[in-house]
Parts: sequence; C-alpha cells; structure tokens
Amino acid sequence: MHEQKSPENPSESRGSETSGVDRNDHVAGRGGSEGAEHDVVSQEIAGEQAHVDRVYQALDVATRSAQQVAAEGKRIYQTDRGDYLREEDGTALFERDAFAYQSAKRLAALDSEHEGLVFGRLDLTNDTRYIGRIGVRDDDYEPLVIDWRAPAAEPFYRATPQAPMNVIRRRVLRCRNDRVVGIEDDLLDSSKDSGLLIVGEGALMASLSRARGDAMRDIVATIQAEQDEAIRAPHQGVTMIAGGPGTGKTVVALHRAAYLLYTHRRRFERGGVLVVGPSAVFMNYIERVLPSLGEDAVTLHPVGGVARDVLGFSTERVDAPEAATLKGSLRMLPVLKAVANEPLTGRLEPLRVSVKGEVLTLQPAQLTAIRNQVLEGRRINRAREAAEKALLNALWNQFTNEHELGREVFDDLASSQASFVMFMHAWWPSLEATDVLARLGDRELLDRVGANLTTTERDVLAASYDPGLMERSSRGRGNPGWSVADVALLDELVAIIGLPEADPEADRPVFIEGGADVPELVTTADLLSRQREVDPDEDPQETFAHVLVDESQDVTPMQWRMLRRRGPQASWTLVGDVAQSSYPHLEETRQAIADIAGRGPQQRFRLSTNYRSPAEVFRLAAKVVTAAHPHADLPHAVRSTGVDPVLDTAPVEQLPAALARHVADLAGQVEGTIGVLAPPSLIDLSRDALEGAPGAERVRVVTPLQAKGLEYDAVVVVSPDDIVAENPGGERVLYVALTRPTQRLVTLDIEGDAPARWRRVL
Repeated sequence: MHEQKSPENPSESRGSETSGVDRNDHVAGRGGSEGAEHDVVSQEIAGEQAHVDRVYQALDVATRSAQQVAAEGKRIYQTDRGDYLREEDGTALFERDAFAYQSAKRLAALDSEHEGLVFGRLDLTNDTRYIGRIGVRDDDYEPLVIDWRAPAAEPFYRATPQAPMNVIRRRVLRCRNDRVVGIEDDLLDSSKDSGLLIVGEGALMASLSRARGDAMRDIVATIQAEQDEAIRAPHQGVTMIAGGPGTGKTVVALHRAAYLLYTHRRRFERGGVLVVGPSAVFMNYIERVLPSLGEDAVTLHPVGGVARDVLGFSTERVDAPEAATLKGSLRMLPVLKAVANEPLTGRLEPLRVSVKGEVLTLQPAQLTAIRNQVLEGRRINRAREAAEKALLNALWNQFTNEHELGREVFDDLASSQASFVMFMHAWWPSLEATDVLARLGDRELLDRVGANLTTTERDVLAASYDPGLMERSSRGRGNPGWSVADVALLDELVAIIGLPEADPEADRPVFIEGGADVPELVTTADLLSRQREVDPDEDPQETFAHVLVDESQDVTPMQWRMLRRRGPQASWTLVGDVAQSSYPHLEETRQAIADIAGRGPQQRFRLSTNYRSPAEVFRLAAKVVTAAHPHADLPHAVRSTGVDPVLDTAPVEQLPAALARHVADLAGQVEGTIGVLAPPSLIDLSRDALEGAPGAERVRVVTPLQAKGLEYDAVVVVSPDDIVAENPGGERVLYVALTRPTQRLVTLDIEGDAPARWRRVL
C-alpha cells in the first residue's frame, strides 16, 4: 500500500490527521462511557444501514430490468439456421446481439460478488456522497452510490487535513455482504461547526490486522492519497510503480487497471488489457480483485503462459539458475536465428535433377545463397513456395534448352522428379518452434550455431534440453517439459519462422442439423467469424491496448521481447522493485524497459511505506539485502507486533520434524495462512513433512519465486543458504522470502560444520 505522511506510530496513521483538534463533544469510540459509546455507534450504524438497504433495493430493480432486456433481445429474432444468413434478417440479428451483449454485461456487473457494495461516505460542506464499487441510482436517476473510479469520488482518497477538498468527515463502512458491521471516521476540516460524530480508530490499520487467505483483497476502501495519485495517472506511455516489499504495488496496479477501464472504456475494452504476473500461484491469488472492482474485461497470464495464444500451453517449470539466466539473455537471439536456418539434414548435399537427359546441379554454396536471398523479409514457414521458385530459376539458368521447352513445361518436369521433391522436404520442411528449439540439445549442432556462447554456456544450454530431462519434466504438467524461460524462446522462434502451414481441412466448420451440437443462439458474430479469412503472414499473437506487468524486475530481456509483441502500440504499467530481482543482469533489464518506453511519456511513482511486514521482521530482511546490495530501496515498516523472528537450526535428518513443530506452533499463534518457503531441492521434503501435521490445512508450500507478490500471516523459510544458492538472484530472492509474513517469521537452517552463511550479516 502507499506511503503515509506520519508512519512512526501505526496507531496514529489515520488519527494523526486530526491531531490538535478538540473533538471531545463529537467523538465516539475514543474515550467516555462504554455504554453511551455503544448506543451512539449503534445509532450511526443503523442510519448507514438504512441507506445501504436503499442501495440494494435499487440494485434489485436494475437486475430485473437487465433480465427483461435480455429476454426481450432473445425474442427479437429466432432461427434454426446455423450456416447462412438472409440479408433481410441482418438488422434483426444485429439488434438481438446488441441487446444480448449489453444485458449480459450489465448482469455480470450486478451479479459480481462484493464484500460490501457500499464502503464509503463523504460529508462535504454542502453535500453527502456515498462511495462504492459500482454506481447505483434511484428511480429519479439521483446517485445513491458513486463509483469509486468516478471523479466525484476522488476526495475520498485525496482529501487531507491540509487540503480537505470541502470534505468535513470521511467515513469508511465495514460491511459483510449487505450488512453494515462497523464504521471508521476521519475529521478532515475541524474549522466547520458541523456537529458530526467521529467514530473509530482508523480503517486502514484495522484492515491490515485481518488474517490473510488464499485470495488478495482489494484496498478500494482504504486507498491512500499517494496511491490514488498512481491509480489515476494518465494512461499514455509507460507508468512505473516502484516500491519495496509490502508497499502495495500489486494491488495499486490492479486498481489502476480497473480505473483505466472505467475512464477510457471504449479504448481499453476494445483493445484489451493484459495483466502479467510471475507465476500461476500469484495469478490465482489476484484473480478476484478486478471482478470485485466491477471489471472482468482483462486477460491475466503468468509469464509462463503469455504465449499460450501461439504455443497452446502454459508452464511453471523453472530451469536451474545458470540455464534460466542464459535463456533470458539477448545473446540467445543469434543462436535462435542460426538454429532456425540450420538444415535438418545436417550437411547440405547438392541438388541434382535431369531434364531431357541434361543433368543440372546446384552446389551447397549456391543453395545457401538462394536460401539467404529468399529469407530476406520472409519467414521460413511462409517462404517455401518462393524457395521452390528460386531453385527452379537457378536450374533454368543452367539449362541449355536444346529441345526448346517452355518454362512451364520445364518447371513441371524438374519439380516432379523424386530427387527434387525429396530435396525440398529435407531442405525446406514446415517447422515447429518446439522442434527447432529442441535441437539445441545436440551438442555438436550447438557448437555450430552458438559460437557466441562460451563452452561452459553451451554445456549448460545443451543439458537443459536433454530428452530425458524434458520427458521427466513433462509428467503431469500438460506440456512437453518446457520451462518458463523456454516460452520466450519459443515465441521468438515463431516470430522468426512463422507458424507452420495449416491443414486446409483443420479449421473448416462442421454443421450438424439439429441436436446438441448446434448452439442455442447463433449470433451475427458467430457467422462472420466463420467466414473471416486470416492472413497467414500476420503476426499470430493476440495484442492489447494496455499491458500491466507485475514483478517486472524479474522479466528477462527475452521475455520483454515476447511482451512487446503483445503490446506494440500499448500503454504500459510496470510494477517492481530492483532489490527483489531474480535476474542477475540488472543493466540488461533496464535497457529492455528503456526500449519499451522509447520516446513516449514516462511517469514514476514510488511507494515507500511497508504495511505488510512487522518492523521486527523487516529489520532482519533489510540487513540481509543491504549486505549484498547497499543501495536497495528500503520502505519504512509502520507496524510492530513486538515479536522477533525465530532463527532455528536442525540436522538434515531432523529437518522434517523441526518443520512440522514450527508449523504447529504458528498455527496456534495466527488465524490465517502459513507459508513454507523452501528451495526447489527441498520442496518435496517439506510437503512430505507436513502431510497430516497439525495446521497443515492452512499451509502453502512454495518456492520463494512462487511466493513473489504473495503474503501469509506466518512464514517458515527453510534453508536460506540453499535459497541463495539455487536462485540466480541470490540474496535478493532470500529477501523476497523473508518479507512475506504479516505477523510471524521463522527461519530453519540446516545444521552443519559452519554457521549459516546468510546470518553472518546480522
């Protein structure tokens, strides 16, 4: 979450805004008779409940209206035709489709699950406004609730005692479904004699103390002023949101996506918004935030699934650190181009054909020159026809033509010969990106195409494509064993070679008269999409109008190239913290981001307050990261639990028992989730150790990279030294692991001859 102006004492994070104001006559919940306070608060809650009831009654009316529109639209036109459309029926179908689309869209918004549709109230000098997740109006079209993204709602997030924006009191309503269960107030303008009651101790700190679950909560009721500035920033160009652990970068970015869709609906709903995160675990964690804010016109992908539109699969497998770093580097580009152009036959043999008794021959040097000429401006898979014509031209130029053959006759005679046909199949086959990339497992071939890599790097790269490893990695994963780093390389190869020639029968629609195979409603869009012809030379990937990249510091240069193909004309929101980077070559990352920004407008927002980590935990994490990276941007932790981290050790044979013991202890101390963060080599051991253990149902066992962007009430970090050793980011990845808990932290080292290396900095 965003920076506070006075973070030293967390109990004053909101109350400090009214320091020095004498409010004894107007304050409930901050001193005085307990019974009197209860009565006053109950009366205030009852008043707010009455308004919330009006809102839900209006919502029911709107829902019934949308349902009627949907039913009316369906009655406009009915047909059992699935394969053609009479011209005179076009208008009726268009009207029906428009009714169906708009009513379905409205119903989806009204039916979204909301943890309190109404969450705020502004008492201004001459007006009262209620703030909520979506806008709701009464029968006279007067606003009962203002959408949080609307300009009229800005004072709810921007107003301060120094600049109250005509706001006297800001109230946060805590609701459970449609019931008001609590209220929290801030007095922003004490100069106005309003007589308004001020209730509670502050919504922000109350929300931070709640137990964590498996899904991220939105912060729409507790957005701070500087967070709101980043959320409502202009969409053009590149917006960078930076900040250390626990500063709320991710949730601010998601609220920004919802705001952009609301403010520039036509542009971003038509063009699409892509949200990219570090892992599937992370995407599952955040997937409910945008729908809860009234938006579902967003595509969410982990970085290993960004190219699913082209490759047909997503992956979570992570390479060993050396291989992952190499595959992320731009030095892979010449390797990919060379292997794509390497004939499958290995050594190139001459092409020989006989026409009317005359033997015509093209030598390897001539064939290479022809190939290079054909590929100028063409993709390999789209250039087979041009390559065949170029070969025939070269053969024709050698032909003496004593028999005075026409050119068409010559081409038929030459191209129909078995030697020519077999040569073309071997020399210019239809290529699959996966087949091309797998060839890098051939060490001899890699020596030819990877001359720009060192011998050690070629060893590492070839070993990562070992067929046995690929087969083992693919079991139960739904893909052929590719890693997250491979996805960007495969996408690059598709850009180099193009998609293979499609089977002309593959995409032909099949229509069955009657039965379950005919859709209930055949729309105009359905019919038009069946008739649309796709240009095979177009870029195959889906593109978006806005791309939001979370944990952007981990995106490798090759992955940035993959993302740019999906937003060539997009605006961007990049969220990250260099101190948490798992990619070691930071300068390459900076250059890749600079390439995306180009000369377009850029804006940067820094979030400097850590709301997640208790100060006791963050002091430990800060020492670890600054020892390795002295210039790390450290946020200020504003919360304190009074409980220091537990630093424990155990012999390797007792590690499972020690882990189970700590998890059981933590289960009795916290109410929410418990994260066990282990290096890849100890993930299986950690899972096995906790099977059936007390509290295991609340435990999530993940690697530190999978935990990026997530938070847990308590965390056990298993073998920090191995986390450093097994991740390319080293201490930066350990820093990620140490900053995941909101309440308790335990580190569990493996006992050895020497003390844990990571502790030497403490």
